[in-house]
Amino acid sequence: MKENSVGDHKRLLLIDDDPNLILLVKDYLEFRGYEVVTAENGQEALEVLQKDTPDMIICDVMMPQMDGYSLVEHVRKDPRTSWIPVLFLSAKGQSQDRVKGLNTGADVYMVKPFEPEELVAQVESSLKQASRLIQRQEKGSDSAPKIQVPFDVELTPTELRVVQYVARGMANREIAEELNVSQRTIESHVSNMLGKTGLHNRTELARWAIENSMA
Repeated sequence: MKENSVGDHKRLLLIDDDPNLILLVKDYLEFRGYEVVTAENGQEALEVLQKDTPDMIICDVMMPQMDGYSLVEHVRKDPRTSWIPVLFLSAKGQSQDRVKGLNTGADVYMVKPFEPEELVAQVESSLKQASRLIQRQEKGSDSAPKIQVPFDVELTPTELRVVQYVARGMANREIAEELNVSQRTIESHVSNMLGKTGLHNRTELARWAIENSMA
């Protein structure tokens, strides 16, 4: 009998190049009611993500072919996966390692070896938080009229990337650093998108992006 119903119907992607750890964590999470898909490195995980969208990603940091940092950057840049909570597992426990992991885009950073119960607690907490955010967005979209823009608006690939970052709440300066361009360039892209859509500010631009599944 499963101990917990929280994990029912929740699919997790577990990525680690240590087969023993994969076996241990997979068994423990499945016992708690989760469905677990596995990959041995970041490249293999990206192939899984092309076909499947899990509710959460649990990922080792140091792996061959593609490490956890590179994987999370890919996940956060793709609007289809950018919302997925990510939990890093790492043998590196120094403060700077944790900071790097969280700054890269992970939501939780756990140091190996870890207690399985703590891992489950972190997974459940992350999934609940993600669920609350989704409900909040849905509630907000129900109570407020949808953003209206001309039906034939077309964004350039660069504008699409910029609006994804705007929808995540990033400032123009932060977006400029992420894309390695000047802040003025980002301001120009935002201004162009406001002109194309007829929207009045970045907040409306962010709402439009979220409502149309761009972010």
